[in-house]
Amino acid sequence: MPNKISLNNDYPEIKKSDELYNRAVGLIPSVTQTLAKGPGQWVKGIAPKYLVKGKGSHVWDADGNEYIDYMMGVGPLSLGYAYPKVDNAIKKQLEDGITFSMMHPLEVEVAEMIHKIIPNAEAVRYSKTGADATSAAVRLARAYTNKNKILCCGYHGWHDWYISVTARNHGIPEAVQAISYTFNYNDIDSVKNSIDDDVAAIILEPVVFTEPKDNFLQKLADLCNEKGIVLIFDEMWTGFRMAIGGAQEYFGITPDLATYSKAVANGMPISILTGKRKIMDLADEDIFFYTTFGGEALSLAATKATIEELIEKNVPQYLNTQGAKLKNGYNSIAQKLGMEYTNAIGYNWRSMATFNVKGGDPLIQKSLMQQEMIKRGILWQGFHNMSFSHSDADVEYTLLALEESLNILKKAVSENKLKEMLKGEPVQPVFRKVDNFNMKPLRR
Repeated sequence: MPNKISLNNDYPEIKKSDELYNRAVGLIPSVTQTLAKGPGQWVKGIAPKYLVKGKGSHVWDADGNEYIDYMMGVGPLSLGYAYPKVDNAIKKQLEDGITFSMMHPLEVEVAEMIHKIIPNAEAVRYSKTGADATSAAVRLARAYTNKNKILCCGYHGWHDWYISVTARNHGIPEAVQAISYTFNYNDIDSVKNSIDDDVAAIILEPVVFTEPKDNFLQKLADLCNEKGIVLIFDEMWTGFRMAIGGAQEYFGITPDLATYSKAVANGMPISILTGKRKIMDLADEDIFFYTTFGGEALSLAATKATIEELIEKNVPQYLNTQGAKLKNGYNSIAQKLGMEYTNAIGYNWRSMATFNVKGGDPLIQKSLMQQEMIKRGILWQGFHNMSFSHSDADVEYTLLALEESLNILKKAVSENKLKEMLKGEPVQPVFRKVDNFNMKPLRR
């Protein structure tokens, strides 16, 4: 019988998940379309691999097992699965059509909403994925400055200009690799040391899990202004979560360009580029940024309904409140158990558990926690991506599951049996880091 949400579960039966996975091997490269959703980020042999249904904050896998989800589609489900207001807006638009041979009124209506919400949104453009929007921002910056080099900090998608600075840069020409650089978050000197006269833009996630220190973001904005460099905020995570107006509103810093996706349409595919008109006007004739599906109406209808709900229900405040219960609760449990090697960091709306057992492998420690949380009916990668559907009951139950799982981790550490207690293959590393991203400025 499939697992429900219970502390008394056995490990879930995942026969159908495994059957689907075996069919995908050799047919779909890496078997996944999104790295964070793929089997490498879950304990193989224990975790499900395919989800078939979601409602609110709960999901069901291919074998019918139920879980509370703290990944929320890797970010897009800001309101929750199958959220009635958004789904109804999609259904209503579906009756009239999806994609048209001319522009649709929703393109204007949603742009007017974004213009009112986002501080730098003097102009607005749409696309489908975050990588589309960040790459368009980079192209605009180069066109505006007549410079070539890009400095980045964070994760910005799969396109050549960014992936060239990671370990997965095969297939990218050396000439492209030679004009992308990196800097360390909260280290203004690393920015200054990376700048030369050919830097067109600095792009970063305003925050990931580390808070800006010593007025870092303002110093960065001032430096860009001084050097004639375009400042781009990649607000895929911070947009509409940190505040309705994103990190721009929260920190009171207005970048030249900004990019959004994830939370704005509650799961429908859309990305948004906003910016100051003096730069965005170059998209009229000087640069090319057009897509067949940029004005696709179902996603725009979902965006309109989602933004209305985010504002009406003050969702960022709710995410902060519910997330604080989890983040603070996790740290209270770890402190009570004397587990100084694990704690939850980040902002309340998106926190992350870290593991640092002396002499141990953090991925093994994380894997054991994930294994035990999945057994108890919680889909957990160490992140707490909060949604409006995460109820008090969800949070209270999650804290009970966390306490049981942390007790098991403590026992495994004290008895030096981490690997023995792990029943499946551990999660695998990815190139993304959470502080300095392990990417230093290239020497010139």
